Amino acid sequence: MTRFALAFFAALLPLAAQALDLDKGWQIVVTDFEGEAPLKAGRVTVPKPANPRVPDSHVAASRGDDGTLTLQFSNSWIAQLRWQGGRPLDLRPYLADGTVEFDLRVIDLAHGGMKFKLGCGKDCERKVPFLFAGRELIGKGPQHMALALKCFWREGDDFSAVPQPFVLEGTGSGELQVSRLRLNQHGKATTACPDYRKQSVTPERLQESWAMDWWLPRHEAKLAEVKAHRDAGRRVDLVFLGDSITQGWENEGKAVWAEHFAKYNAMALGFGGDRTENLLWRLQHGELDGMAPKVVVMMIGTNNTGDRLEDPALTIAGIRKNLDEIRQHQPQARVLLLALFPRGEKPDDLTRRHNAQVNALLPALADGRQVFFLDIGQALMNPCGTLSRDILPDWLHLSPQGYDIWARSLEPTLTPWLAQ
Repeated sequence: MTRFALAFFAALLPLAAQALDLDKGWQIVVTDFEGEAPLKAGRVTVPKPANPRVPDSHVAASRGDDGTLTLQFSNSWIAQLRWQGGRPLDLRPYLADGTVEFDLRVIDLAHGGMKFKLGCGKDCERKVPFLFAGRELIGKGPQHMALALKCFWREGDDFSAVPQPFVLEGTGSGELQVSRLRLNQHGKATTACPDYRKQSVTPERLQESWAMDWWLPRHEAKLAEVKAHRDAGRRVDLVFLGDSITQGWENEGKAVWAEHFAKYNAMALGFGGDRTENLLWRLQHGELDGMAPKVVVMMIGTNNTGDRLEDPALTIAGIRKNLDEIRQHQPQARVLLLALFPRGEKPDDLTRRHNAQVNALLPALADGRQVFFLDIGQALMNPCGTLSRDILPDWLHLSPQGYDIWARSLEPTLTPWLAQ
């Protein structure tokens, strides 16, 4: 939306208050991955279900006499303070230069992460990651945050009835305090946020608390693996690039890998959780250097869908950027660009449909000379389009049987290329 259009919206709508105090008129709900509890006064701990999937997690929150809210979480997949239950807000007049502002104190985040979110309706949630910046604030006392409302807006979003104007989210373990939360119709943003239009093409390390201890060491280990092949005089003929599905060749797919690909000194450069920008960072930091493979197989983008339901055109831009990087580092290699695998149990699953939109755009990236496109999704599905737990146990990641289907589906294409 252009600045003119935003100003036009503001002119048509009744003037809103210059500032909205979100400490009033909203219910604060504390959530864990498996439960929630309202925070009315004092302190509350999110109750555990009878058979918890995450038995070691603990999420609690408290409200101080001055209104300060404290969120404490440990071993948590997700912990939230959610502002909800009030009258949905029309935030269209705020989009031009409005801000969400609050005081944030990061007490502990050494083994955790954090995000700011806004719920914008059905199947609509926008987030601003704050792990790296948040860890820099540990022990520095209360800090004033001012984020532009446009940080949470995407082209096509309807901000006419926002039911959840703010969410403070933590993962892993940590302790955060927030106070004086408000929306200003005319404010000055002082806290940076990523430009959603460029996020998929801007190289970045994976910004997730559960990845901080292993992501960068894995990258270094992969560089060492390349060097070991080179020092031993072994030619790496085949490279797989991707996310956790590709990383799974080292686990559930290990036996299939040994049967089909080990003879090519193949490397699986897959990192769980990676989106297009994270793979791009790895490629720009040496993961394709020091070898000359005949073939590079790439599948990336399902986490762009799962993490932020990104506009398919933006995901395609990230995939194209990675293809450019591969051409630059390995101009001699054929690239087999794979369609994103189906996810979600049924064909009408939201993320499945989103991936299908990405897949529909992928063939245009293949030139038939260096880059070739292949979609093996039908081989992973039942005839009716549903998924089987025998192949995709969690409707996303492959079982050993799934990896066998993947490998056999690649053989007709890869075998002649690798034999040359």
